Amino acid sequence: MSSTLTVPDIAPLRLHAALAEDVMTANPVSIREELTVHEAVIFLTERHISAAPVINEAGRPVGVISEADILRHNREHADHLYWLPQKLVDRELTLGSGEHLSDRSFEVEVPDVTRVKDVMNPVIYAVRRDSPIPEVVTQLVRRRIHRLFVVDEDGSLVGVITTLDLLSRLGP
Repeated sequence: MSSTLTVPDIAPLRLHAALAEDVMTANPVSIREELTVHEAVIFLTERHISAAPVINEAGRPVGVISEADILRHNREHADHLYWLPQKLVDRELTLGSGEHLSDRSFEVEVPDVTRVKDVMNPVIYAVRRDSPIPEVVTQLVRRRIHRLFVVDEDGSLVGVITTLDLLSRLGP
């Protein structure tokens, strides 16, 4: 059994934009591929974003780094803490404060120096700034993605289009 909901008082919505550049967020924040994963975490957290395009030295997009990529990396590489060998723990060590360390276990945190380029998703979905809106919508729907990058004639990143950008341009 199926039913149809009709709401006669609501007018059809239209997308008020013709080209990708009409809806894109210009000059999006991006992360350089050489940053560490730790630096990427700080970058995303400070900006309250869940993902960002990754660019190379020429400013061209080479991938996307997301919270999911970082969580996956951390789950697969949970070995960032290293235990000191017992022979070092058994030695009596004296700190500058005069405190003796003996018969105590402790761990040393080894910083993760993995680069963004090693963790990112290297798949880029991009359109040109003069791409028609129907093409933009088709790519988002067909690929089941929530963001498209906008590149200029040289392939440099100039914008990003999210599903929210499109929805905000809907109106009667």
